[in-house]
Amino acid sequence: MNSKVARAILVLLLSAGAGAAAPVSGSSDGATLVNANEISWGAAPPTLPAGAKLAVLHGDPGKPGLFVMRLMLPSDYVIAPHWHTLGEQLTVISGTFYIGMGDKLNREQAHALKAGGFHYLPGTAHHYAFVREATVVQVEGMGPFDINYLDPRDNPQARN
Repeated sequence: MNSKVARAILVLLLSAGAGAAAPVSGSSDGATLVNANEISWGAAPPTLPAGAKLAVLHGDPGKPGLFVMRLMLPSDYVIAPHWHTLGEQLTVISGTFYIGMGDKLNREQAHALKAGGFHYLPGTAHHYAFVREATVVQVEGMGPFDINYLDPRDNPQARN
């Protein structure tokens, strides 16, 4: 499956409300206020390995514009080397998130980001990520959000 088709599927899944959190009732100014216990989690789109959960907190990652989403990653979760068309900002909410730069997954070269840790990556930066324990991260950026695997065989959709 080519990256345009994968991106279109991701856009459809994300805009279909994969765990969208609703603003607090009574907010007429467009503000979004969500406590952690109010987050509605859904399965992450099939462009990510199975097992992750996703919640959209603000905006629509499948459309142009600002979005904020959270990913809940189970223990031993790996995202193979990939890149995004647009930049991303990531904050670790809980657990430890390992991120490495480059075209090959190298666990020894990855940087451990603990809860409260942050990273920014410009668009097209090649990187990979993994966790050893259950971890929650918040991803922010401008949409549409996409994921382009360097090796097409790493795309979970290619395995179906």
